[in-house]
Amino acid sequence: MITKHTLDGMIVRLVPLSPAHAALDARWMADAEVRHWLHRSEDGPEARTVGAIERKIGEVLADPTELRFVIETKEGAPIGDVGLLGIHPHARAELSVKIGERSYWSGGYGTDAIRCLLAFAFGGLGLRRVTLIADADNARGIRCYEKCGFRHEGLLRAHRLRYGKPIDMVAMAILREEFRSSARDAGGS
Repeated sequence: MITKHTLDGMIVRLVPLSPAHAALDARWMADAEVRHWLHRSEDGPEARTVGAIERKIGEVLADPTELRFVIETKEGAPIGDVGLLGIHPHARAELSVKIGERSYWSGGYGTDAIRCLLAFAFGGLGLRRVTLIADADNARGIRCYEKCGFRHEGLLRAHRLRYGKPIDMVAMAILREEFRSSARDAGGS
């Protein structure tokens, strides 16, 4: 889905994804430590080339059920991406997030980007539910999702492969009412 919306958080700005971002994503995906936590960690090197990523971005932009943004600092430095996947007519979607610049890990950037995207998802898009699945051993990511208001819904045993071995994943979700309540509690809108 193509959007012209730029979304502003407290410390990040979400700018619409474009093919011009392919080289950035290729650099982030070349970092084994970044890739370790991603669902795409098993993708081969051919899927991480600039050309392959440009094609993937073209598919994403043509897909009316996907909405993707590049996360930038307020100073304009691109540090990752965030998006909604599988936007469903019954007002639900799945969250995707990646902080590709490791120097920005644990700095609140992912939390701010997710909160910013959730405000748009529940407000501008009128969604009622956003889900995610995360590696069960991704403590940093899970803490971030919990800070954003996501609740644990279950365990997906041996759900994906990492380095050829099955790993468990946790299913989490947030509902519109929960997000609004947590935003009010935090002093937001």
